[in-house]
Amino acid sequence: MKKATLTVSFDSEKLDALTYHMSKKDTDLQTELEDTVQKLYEKHVPQATREYIDDKLSREAAAKPKRPVRPAAAGGSDNRLT
Repeated sequence: MKKATLTVSFDSEKLDALTYHMSKKDTDLQTELEDTVQKLYEKHVPQATREYIDDKLSREAAAKPKRPVRPAAAGGSDNRLT
């Protein structure tokens, strides 16, 4: 799934205070923002559209070939025939 980046303007002093107090409660601003955007998505995007998008994303994920794992080189040995 391709991710998009959101940019939000907010007063820097307020942001500093927010991140300070969130860290005291072991809360992460990024996670909170992602949760809030997800709730907005669920609130404003009709259920049928969300189901269509979820189905489309799951089909894309299933069709996407997994990257092959390359074996690690063992002890600097070249293993080539000369």
